[in-house]
Amino acid sequence: MPDIFNELQQRILVLDGAMGTMLQRYEFSEEDFRGARFKDYPTPLKGNNDLLSLTQPHAIAEVHSQYLEAGADIILTNTFSSTTVAMADYQMEELVYELNFKAAEIAKKVAREFSLKDPTKPRYVAGSLGPTNKTASMSPDVNDPGYRAINFQELFEAYKQQTEALLDGGVDLLIVETIFDTLNAKAALFAISEVKEERNLKTPVMVSGTITDASGRTLSGQTAEAFLISIAHADLLSVGFNCSLGASKLQPYLESIAAKTNLAISAYPNAGLPNAFGQYDETAEKMAAQIQSYLDNKLVNIVGGCCGTTPEHIKAIAQLTQGREPRPLIS
Repeated sequence: MPDIFNELQQRILVLDGAMGTMLQRYEFSEEDFRGARFKDYPTPLKGNNDLLSLTQPHAIAEVHSQYLEAGADIILTNTFSSTTVAMADYQMEELVYELNFKAAEIAKKVAREFSLKDPTKPRYVAGSLGPTNKTASMSPDVNDPGYRAINFQELFEAYKQQTEALLDGGVDLLIVETIFDTLNAKAALFAISEVKEERNLKTPVMVSGTITDASGRTLSGQTAEAFLISIAHADLLSVGFNCSLGASKLQPYLESIAAKTNLAISAYPNAGLPNAFGQYDETAEKMAAQIQSYLDNKLVNIVGGCCGTTPEHIKAIAQLTQGREPRPLIS
């Protein structure tokens, strides 16, 4: 597998789109989520998309294939919520290692098939470490601002387990994504660094935050520049933003960090903002037209899509990147 840093210097790499958006198209029932293995599980499981790596692995492989067929260079594992912290909602903490290992294995198998078909376009698998559903920086109780639902050590342990399983499953790189609380991300980065040191690995690491509103700040209150400074100590391949406000509204924050780092810049925004029903209406053409500005300004090295994006969106983005120069990198 060619070194991804070298690939980034040659071309703009395309990230995949939304896994959840695609899985909704299958209209899986509670029974589908359970499969035979979890038929009598004591908690409701519908909506636990990460579990589908075990109960509907063909669907996960199909989604990965569709994004690779659309032109993606990097696919993310179906592990956004595969930590003991997030899986506690389903009483499935004991399954975390298996969820991550299996998801990585599925993605790697599909990516390998596409890489073999066209060795000039290697396909990479990024192990996804999501933000969890708890925050270490803020209290969930307005009446007790000092209270924390989780602490750094608990997050570190959860992320270390996830990192080990993803690496065992064969991922090529790791991505700490959709960061709304940088303290959570620091726990993930510390866990990753410890695993890499223990195993003597140089696995590349991407970091992607999320801007939560028009104030241009993360949920824990950091500006884009403050977010960058907070994670600048880590050994990273790239930094950027995902999810957030849609492609055009994300651009100013990408520009602010691009001006202050030599790292690769990644961006994978939502397909606009959700409508009143929580659906994303922005077409592939409309989203691509906004991302065109990223390319014209040589702003990004990695670009893709988040909520609401489909293979049609990724295909339009991939076509845009053909022959376009990436943001210059300094090794």
